[in-house]
Amino acid sequence: MKIAHVITRMIIGGAQENTLSTVIGLKNRGHDVCIISGPSKGSEGSMEDVIKRSGIKFIVIPELIRNISPWHDTVAFLKLGIIFRKSRFDIIHTHSAKAGILGRIAAKVFSRKSKVVHTLHGPSFYPYQPAIAKFMYVIVEKIAGYFTDCFISVSSVILERYLNHGIGKRQNSCVIRSGFDVEQYQKANETRHISRENLGIKENQILIGMIGRLFPLKGQEYLLKVFVRIAKDYPHTYLLLVGDGILRDRFERFVEEHDLKQRVFFTGLVEPEKIPFYASIIDIGVHTSLREGLPRAVVQILAAGSPVIAFDADGAKEVIKDGVNGFLVPAKDETTLEKKLRFLIENPQIAKNMGRIGQKMVSEEFSVEKMVAEIEKIYFNIV
Repeated sequence: MKIAHVITRMIIGGAQENTLSTVIGLKNRGHDVCIISGPSKGSEGSMEDVIKRSGIKFIVIPELIRNISPWHDTVAFLKLGIIFRKSRFDIIHTHSAKAGILGRIAAKVFSRKSKVVHTLHGPSFYPYQPAIAKFMYVIVEKIAGYFTDCFISVSSVILERYLNHGIGKRQNSCVIRSGFDVEQYQKANETRHISRENLGIKENQILIGMIGRLFPLKGQEYLLKVFVRIAKDYPHTYLLLVGDGILRDRFERFVEEHDLKQRVFFTGLVEPEKIPFYASIIDIGVHTSLREGLPRAVVQILAAGSPVIAFDADGAKEVIKDGVNGFLVPAKDETTLEKKLRFLIENPQIAKNMGRIGQKMVSEEFSVEKMVAEIEKIYFNIV
């Protein structure tokens, strides 16, 4: 099959890692696959080098940018159309809001025989969003929905939100978990003690960690405020923030103001292949994001064998079973977040047992092979 995956940016992020894993898996199954993307610029980093090393055909459309721009959007739409008409793909599979809207409409206008699939990695409309922006996104998503043959969602919560707003139909929608190479995380545990020593963390000390871009709605500010109080009562605890972004300077100033420079570590930008090593050294994972599809960072920490405390936002409840492999906390609730952190700090054996349960669950449900096989089956069913 000839397949194009279209995405707004190939930055370092969950949706992008999901897309690249899918494309590589499809290529290994004998399909002719390419990625079409806008420029991958910004503090989040780029996955373009990884794509090139993977031998995947990669087309960049400079005008395909994240921000709304009538001129750029029109040019990007026409360029997508030219590529689609020339290449005659069997499947055009879109990801993210901008590429999803432009790509799906261009596919049906310029290449009518192509079947169009769209993956919902996260909601384009969500709580905490200005009402007018939410209204406009719902309208635009409804329009794009008419140009879509099949919706794939990484979580049931996101899919139900779209269906409840009249976007898509249940009979042409499904949930496929965002898979990844789980074995990398299990192998990373073999060198956990070395990785912790390099950071200066001893085995009898507790490292709390969060993986995520330092951006608005990711919520690291809630974790930092809680850690100020935790650090006073538990001198053997440390905090690791894996990722980079526009809020890093503000967070570093906060850490300095509270005299925690020796207790809080910022990794900066981390390449995807190094995430397993950071996940393996975390004892207690935290995820305070206010907007997610299926939180990949939570799954990664579970894959490494540690429990996670997460804000109960969007797809988090589909990964965290409260009291089993971690805890769900109401969004923005610092008091409950602190209470659950204290419980796991004071009960390390319970934390380890939760981590083992989470690791087993991830191994069974989130393998990349399972994800690719299910996506391929969708393709064959709609062509």
